[in-house]
Amino acid sequence: MRNKIISFIPPHSKILDLGCGNGELLTVLKTSKKCHCYGVDINYDNIISCTQRGISVFQGNLDEGLSGFSDQSYDVVILSQTLQQVQRPLFVIEEMLRVGKMAIVTFPNFAHWKTRLQLFFGKIPQTKTLPYFWYDTPNIRVISIDSFRTLCDEKNIEIVKENHVTPIAIVPNLLATRGVFLIEKANE
Repeated sequence: MRNKIISFIPPHSKILDLGCGNGELLTVLKTSKKCHCYGVDINYDNIISCTQRGISVFQGNLDEGLSGFSDQSYDVVILSQTLQQVQRPLFVIEEMLRVGKMAIVTFPNFAHWKTRLQLFFGKIPQTKTLPYFWYDTPNIRVISIDSFRTLCDEKNIEIVKENHVTPIAIVPNLLATRGVFLIEKANE
């Protein structure tokens, strides 16, 4: 999935990665695409890892917004595998689009056929993409590719590109394990 994200990013871009984890993606973007990178994460150990990698990072809670960042101050804002874990997903997306000219959003597709099959048989889904037990998952939201498209349509957010993690590019809501979207504010 990392390569799908990287494919959306032009060289020399100014990047903000929300929920940046240990900074691995930002390190790749910094070295391979010569991007100017900055990260935000809530986990102290991730902050230390980013710093050790030479990545500038800020410890913060995404649900509190991005008030420390100016409008349109980044070329691309990334939120990878984090949307399903925030309390206020629409607010976070709106903040991403305020701060960035474009945004990349990725999430586990809860409508994948393996997830549906487990639910059909009365089990709470657990897959490679959703490896947690129901009682210890950080995921508080369930998102599907189609539900994300609907949100974008309703909130006047333009989907510029989609490049989902799927073995076959047809019926991604059923076959993709992860949704990968490049979005921007639609012209009003």
